[in-house]
Amino acid sequence: MIDETKPTKSGFAVMIGRSNVGKSTLLNSLIGSKVAITSPKPQTTRLPVQGIVTRDNAQIVFVDTPGIMQKAKDQLTKKMFKAVQMSLEDVDVILYVVDPTREIGDEEKATLRLIKDIEKPKILVINKIDVHEPRYLDFYRDLGEEFDEVIEVSGLRKTHLKDLLTLILSKLPENDFYYPEHQITSMPNEVWLAELIREKLFLRLRQEVPYTTHVEVEEIEERDNGLIYVKATIFTTEARYKRMIIGLGGRGIKEIGQATRNELEQATQHRYFLDLTVEVDTHWTERIG
Repeated sequence: MIDETKPTKSGFAVMIGRSNVGKSTLLNSLIGSKVAITSPKPQTTRLPVQGIVTRDNAQIVFVDTPGIMQKAKDQLTKKMFKAVQMSLEDVDVILYVVDPTREIGDEEKATLRLIKDIEKPKILVINKIDVHEPRYLDFYRDLGEEFDEVIEVSGLRKTHLKDLLTLILSKLPENDFYYPEHQITSMPNEVWLAELIREKLFLRLRQEVPYTTHVEVEEIEERDNGLIYVKATIFTTEARYKRMIIGLGGRGIKEIGQATRNELEQATQHRYFLDLTVEVDTHWTERIG
């Protein structure tokens, strides 16, 4: 509840770092709800995802960005890197999230170069502190000299997240709220549904196959019986990948639909029917971003 006698604070906190450092898991834990999809595969996040935390007279708009890669080789990866750069343009706080289970590599150095000259508060967030490698942890701690604050957290175990929120809130400018108090994401419903389906593709499919896919939701309709009907298309770049996604006797697409529906029904307490089709489209990357 906003105290009308006190000024409000709000701002954008951009989460940046290499792939698989746990940015999306950290975001979901900070929000207290699943707004970003996760998987063990790198580059699951393709475009920035906003999650919103409102506490009393302060609001943080978190922006989860795609993982930084050393080189952007294909059109999609280039778009993802451009999205990261654009997310840094109007930022109020930068959260550089690192993973102390891995040694510092070229991606970390590229990220440091990217944010070095941005004159905004920077917080080094050492994630996965519950499973860190002692031989790497000190190297990341040494990076702290280049940051305004350093904090060690676990997004998965929800360790020290209140302290992280307090740090971010202390850096925010006085400002009106960007979103209503109850809102936890700016993502449209159809985009969220498409992302959940894509997450199941990443969890089920192997090697390069999930990276060839894109999901678009064409229709969401609540029927008279209370059932929510969702029509979506999974696009892939080759006919052989289409066959892999569908699976023998349609088993693959059924499992993807079942897993998505189970999560939706658990999260929303509504019944869903997912009408999924798979199509070949070699130009779907042109519609991203």
